[in-house]
Amino acid sequence: MSAKIAVIYYSATGTVHALAQALAEGAEKAGAEVRLRRVGELAPDAAIDANPAWREHVDATKDQVEVATLDDLTWANGYALGSPTRYGNIASQLKQFIDSTGGLWAQGVFQDKPFTGFSSAHNLHGGNESTLLALYNTAHHWGSLIVSPGFTDEKVYAAGGNPYGTVHAGSAGPVTDAALDAARHQGERLARLTEKVAA
Repeated sequence: MSAKIAVIYYSATGTVHALAQALAEGAEKAGAEVRLRRVGELAPDAAIDANPAWREHVDATKDQVEVATLDDLTWANGYALGSPTRYGNIASQLKQFIDSTGGLWAQGVFQDKPFTGFSSAHNLHGGNESTLLALYNTAHHWGSLIVSPGFTDEKVYAAGGNPYGTVHAGSAGPVTDAALDAARHQGERLARLTEKVAA
């Protein structure tokens, strides 16, 4: 059975979106079928409009990337979830989507399916690792198999050496080529291992 990867993320200003796209590219390169999905926006327009980059990203992706549904999770046999850091935790937008999965969890939909995470904080040490660890708590409860990138490729080192998942510090500007390469590697790794588990 081939890998079917759901890349589901929340991004306010586009950093996590860029990582999600790169991760999806890596999974596709490894032969996986991929659904790239964003979760719905919960913030009020007043908050979004106060940050021009946030408004620009919301407008740019509203017709470009489909909103995630529970069907995307049922369809997939491997998962990549991404979120910006919010006080060292995942964003409420992604958390709300995760909190809607109780029925699927009760049916055992997530059991033994590979799961990886990616993130972005404003600063390099602004909570990336704690956000990924918080995200992996979901995988523990789902009974999924955590597939972190580890130190499995030089691309991980080139992007800052985070074994938990690909990250980018927003304060450094646009997502670097090194981070995008690391995300592609992470997607390839997820797809390869998903195919092995699904066989």
